[in-house]
Amino acid sequence: MSPLIDVRSLSRSFGALQAVRDVSFQVQPGAIFGLLGPNGSGKSTIIRMLLGILPPSGGEASVLGWDVRQDAERIKPHVGYMSQQFSLYTDLSVQENLDFYGRIYGLDRQRLAQRREAVLSLTGMADRLPQLAGNLS
Repeated sequence: MSPLIDVRSLSRSFGALQAVRDVSFQVQPGAIFGLLGPNGSGKSTIIRMLLGILPPSGGEASVLGWDVRQDAERIKPHVGYMSQQFSLYTDLSVQENLDFYGRIYGLDRQRLAQRREAVLSLTGMADRLPQLAGNLS
C-alpha cells in the first residue's frame, strides 16, 4: 500500500538558517501520526512544505501521491490546515476573509459563493459577514 505522505531527505533553508535538514518519514493509510519537537525545530515549516505553501530547498515529498512542488494545487483541496497563529485578518470583514482564502485556493466566483454559503450555514454566522474579523469573540 502506498503511503499517504512520503517525505525523503526534505530540507528548507532561509538564507543561512537551515530550518529543516534531511527529514524523512512516511505516513501510511489509517495511521495516527504526530510531528513532535521543541519550538523552532521545523514542524510548522515541514507542514507548510507538505501543503505546497513553502517550497522545499532540497529533498522530495508527496501527499496522496502528488509531488509537493509540482502538484500543490491538487493537494490543497484534500487537506485542512490551521496554523498556530489565528489566521484571519482582523482588519477585514468576515466576508472579505472568506473570499480572500477562497481565492488563494483558486475557487472561481460560483464555487466560492457555494463554499461561503456552506461555511456560513455550518457556523451560523451569515449575519456576521460585514463584521470585522477582529471584533469576533
